[in-house]
Amino acid sequence: MIKRRASFSLYHWACCMVLFFVAASASFSGFYTKWRFRDGFPDANVLFSFDRMVDGTAIRPYVYRQLIPDVANWISKETPATLNNRLTEYCQSKMTRGEGSYSRININPAYINKVYLLRYLVVYVTTFLITLLSVCTMHLVCKEMNASPATAVLAPVCVILMIPYLESVGGYFYDFPELAFMMLAVWIALRFDWWWIAPLAVLGTWNKESYLLFIPTLYPFFRRRTSRLGALAGTVVLSMICVGIYYFMRMRFANNPGGTVEIRWSDNLAYYTHLSYLLYRGSSGQFEMTFGLLLPPAGTLLPMAFIVWTVWRAWRYLPSAMQHHGQIAAVINIPLYLLFCAPGELRDLSMLYVIVLATLAANLNELFGNSTDLAGGSCHLGGNASQPYNERYVGPLESR
Repeated sequence: MIKRRASFSLYHWACCMVLFFVAASASFSGFYTKWRFRDGFPDANVLFSFDRMVDGTAIRPYVYRQLIPDVANWISKETPATLNNRLTEYCQSKMTRGEGSYSRININPAYINKVYLLRYLVVYVTTFLITLLSVCTMHLVCKEMNASPATAVLAPVCVILMIPYLESVGGYFYDFPELAFMMLAVWIALRFDWWWIAPLAVLGTWNKESYLLFIPTLYPFFRRRTSRLGALAGTVVLSMICVGIYYFMRMRFANNPGGTVEIRWSDNLAYYTHLSYLLYRGSSGQFEMTFGLLLPPAGTLLPMAFIVWTVWRAWRYLPSAMQHHGQIAAVINIPLYLLFCAPGELRDLSMLYVIVLATLAANLNELFGNSTDLAGGSCHLGGNASQPYNERYVGPLESR
């Protein structure tokens, strides 16, 4: 019996990993087919294209997002010149004749040279691996929220497949690390003390400066394990780490053109008061190709209404800590989205991804005939629903 259980657990784990790999592959393919690495697009996007990102010459604030480009540059620098030349010659010959796997990568011909090719392939592979990591971290978050086994598998798959569709108006290789680092931070906050997030604060801000604004949303999870002062201190310390990394990036690219943000509030006002754009056309004025299908942009009324419906019908079943996390994220993210983001670019509401995952898990629990309430997870997130918030979240977790 013990051997049979061990065999079943191993098989279950293997099946999950295969499904996660397929879902991550489909999501990455949807993103890459739709946006690539901003290479080969019209001149309007040349200021933050792949070559400018890895060269550090892109406009601000895009150039601040340097985690994957720095990894690619480091690997390229440490790779022997002879190996780089051989790889370049091999890929050039295959791509020129349309042979081999490399010929199927939709790479801009301008990058098929020893200057950019290796770095392009590193960005390509790294982005996919982090996409797979994001599915795994979402699975861990669902398990911590007491989601059923089926829900803990299906909810991350649904979210990762939704990402290319939400990348309306624009999509970038740093979107997937942002998702992975946010989900990983939530899982660590649910399971461990706040200081374990310190290395993640460095990586998250190195990938995208907005990670600094995500840190305060973790306060309700910190509050479960420590006093109010301890949770506040943890939030401040992690925020200061993010500020340090952001300041370094600002100084590093201080001479680049562009600015800290792009003011878009007037564009958003015009968009959300224009009925035809809001109903079906989106800010681009046309359908978008996602997963090989022409679909209404994510920023139109029907997709946004479905997301709001998903959150609304499951909100009351979420643990209070998760609810407070979502409220803080909404207070921070929605005003910033309306002020500084392109109309209909729902990927810029990324701080709400955790809440979308949590409410989707609650809805799937109901669909599978399980308890909809996620408040009784292994981390004791919800406690007694009749207790006030301050009584439920004072003190450390019970021992496992």
